[in-house]
Amino acid sequence: MGEKKQRGMTLVHTGNGKGKTTSSLGVALRAAGHDFNVKIFQFIKSPERTYGEQIALKKLGIEMLQLGRGFTWTKTPAEHREALANGWPIAKEAIMSGEFDVIILDEINNALAIETFPIDDVLPLEDVLEVIKNRPKHVHLLLTGRDAHPKIKDLADLVSVVEAEKHYYDEGIPAIKGIEY
Repeated sequence: MGEKKQRGMTLVHTGNGKGKTTSSLGVALRAAGHDFNVKIFQFIKSPERTYGEQIALKKLGIEMLQLGRGFTWTKTPAEHREALANGWPIAKEAIMSGEFDVIILDEINNALAIETFPIDDVLPLEDVLEVIKNRPKHVHLLLTGRDAHPKIKDLADLVSVVEAEKHYYDEGIPAIKGIEY
């Protein structure tokens, strides 16, 4: 069995600290260095904004798609539900195609943890769990975001929890270009 065709791992980066997406981008960079086919789906971030990582990844030939509408308080629940209803099938199809060696589902944990409006009919947890279990054997999945569901953590081969010990946000410093976006 070839190096790229080993059993795919399920990795989860969760917690309240900064660095979950950043860490997943490191995995994407490393995988691309080994000629793995990588694709990234962002479930909360909106295509209406430009992100530094998207610009850099494009130069490396890694596609990153923003499927979301931004923070849940920036749009209506109907807009977020529509984004999830449209976005999940796109990500699911890519995973199940077997075309990719590494797929990152950025902030999917955040999306699955939404409680301010119903999401289970547009992003069903059970469907996500089935995809994790039944994806092509070589596909590595990385799921990021706060509040990872216990059932997702149970299926994972690796769970990393990022905790904030100190953050400049607490001093009123807003998101910094090149660091957060």
